[in-house]
Amino acid sequence: MVTITETELKDGILEAMDRAKALSKPVLVSEVQQINPIDPLKFFTAGREAFLGERFFWKDPSDETFIIGMGICNQIQSDQAAGRFFHVEKEWKRFIQDAIIYNRFELDGIGPLIFGGFSFDPMKEKSKLWEKFADSQFHIPTFMYSEIKGKAYLTTNVLCTQNDDESLIDAIHSEKQALFTSLSDVQNDEGHQLNKEIEINPEQWKEQVRSIVEELKQESIEKVVLARETRLFFDKQVQVEQVLSQLLNLQRESFIFAFESNGDCFIGASPERLIKKSGKKLLTTCLAGSIARGKSETDDKQLGEELLNDRKNLIEHQYVVQMIKEAMEESCEEVLLPEKTQLLKTRDIQHLYTPVIGKAKENTSILNLVDRLHPTPALGGLPKEAAVEKIREVEDLDRGYYGAPLGWLDYKDNGEFAVSIRSGLIQKDEASIFAGCGVVKDSNPESEYIETKIKFRPMLRALGGINK
Repeated sequence: MVTITETELKDGILEAMDRAKALSKPVLVSEVQQINPIDPLKFFTAGREAFLGERFFWKDPSDETFIIGMGICNQIQSDQAAGRFFHVEKEWKRFIQDAIIYNRFELDGIGPLIFGGFSFDPMKEKSKLWEKFADSQFHIPTFMYSEIKGKAYLTTNVLCTQNDDESLIDAIHSEKQALFTSLSDVQNDEGHQLNKEIEINPEQWKEQVRSIVEELKQESIEKVVLARETRLFFDKQVQVEQVLSQLLNLQRESFIFAFESNGDCFIGASPERLIKKSGKKLLTTCLAGSIARGKSETDDKQLGEELLNDRKNLIEHQYVVQMIKEAMEESCEEVLLPEKTQLLKTRDIQHLYTPVIGKAKENTSILNLVDRLHPTPALGGLPKEAAVEKIREVEDLDRGYYGAPLGWLDYKDNGEFAVSIRSGLIQKDEASIFAGCGVVKDSNPESEYIETKIKFRPMLRALGGINK
C-alpha cells in the first residue's frame, strides 16, 4: 500500500505561479516524499497507459539505486555538435536556478533530475533508425520513483507558467492518484515471439575489418572500434516491460536502462560505468577485452585465465586504462587504481576490468568528465579523434545512442552515466541490437565477428531470440 499525504506541493505551486509572473518565465516546483517501497518494474509498468513514450528506467549494478521516471515536465534537447555537453549543463543550471525545491533528504538521485543521453557521434550523418532521438536529449520527469539503498522516495515536478491558475494543483493531484491507483491493475500481456533475425551485411563488415587492419599497419592509429547491427522482427509489438523483466532476471549485475522517446525505446544492460559522481567522490571503469563464459566452472576459469594472459586483449585494455587515468588526473586531486587487472563476469561474457577512484577538484562537473571520457578507447579507438573520424568514414551503422553516455544528473551535480553497450532500439514490432569490437593490427576478421556474436547474446536473449 502506498500512502500519498498532503504536502507542501500546493503552497509551492502557488508561490511558483507568482514567481513565474514576476520573472516572466516558467518556474519549477519539486517536492520529495518518502513512501513505502514499490517494485520498480511494477511502477514503470503502471505508467504504460498514461505515459507510454515518456518513461525511463535505471538500475545500477549494485541494486542500490533505482530511478524510474513518468511524464515529461520539461526536456533539454539539441542536435548541435559543438559544445553539446556544456550546452546541456548550462540549460540544466538555468532551468533549476529559480526552482522551488522541497527536499529534506541528503541523498543523490532524488529531487529535480534529468535523465537521458547523447549520441555516439553528432557529426555522423543521422539515419532514419534514430530519427526519434535528438543528439542530446534529457527528460525532467513529472513523477519519479527513486529507491536508494532500500528506501523509497517520490519526486513530483511541476512547471508553473505565468498563465497557470489553481486548477493546476487539482490536475497534478488527480494525475498522481491515477498513477498510484493503476499499480493495483498492472497486468502482464502475452509475450511477443521472434519471427525473423537479419544480420546487416555481415560479410561486408568482415571486409571492413580486414581493410582497417591493413590501414592500421600503415598509419599511426593504434585501434579502431567497428560496430554492427542485427535487425529483429516480431509477431506483435514488443512490450518494453517484458524485456526489462528479462534483463533484471538475467543481467542483474549490469546497469539496466530504458529510455523512451516519441514511441521508440532505447534499452539495454551495460556492464560499463563511464562515470559516477557523489560529492567529490568519482568512480569510473576501464572495461576492454572480452571472452565468452565457460560451460562449466573449470572451463570458465580456464577462459578467464586465457583472457588475463591474452596479448591483444591486454594491449586493448591498457589503452583504456591509460586514457582514463590521464582524464581523471586532470580533474582529480588524487586517483587510485588497483595494481592488477581483474575480471568482471556477466551471464554471457567476461571482461578485463580495472576500477578507478578519484577525488574531484573544485568545480569539476560530471558532464565535463563525460565530455572528457567519451568515447573511451573501448568504444572509439586510439587516438580518439582519428579513430572516431575513421569510424565516421567507414562504418555503415548510425550508432545513435549505442556506445554513448546515458544516465542521470541531479540538481546537486551528482549523477551516474553508463556506456550504453549491450543495448537495442525497440520500434513497435521490430528492434535493432548492436555490438562492436576493437580492431588492432593483428586482428582476425572472423574472430572479431565471433566476438560480436557473443556480445549480441544479452539483448537477443532478453528479446526472446535465445531460449537458454
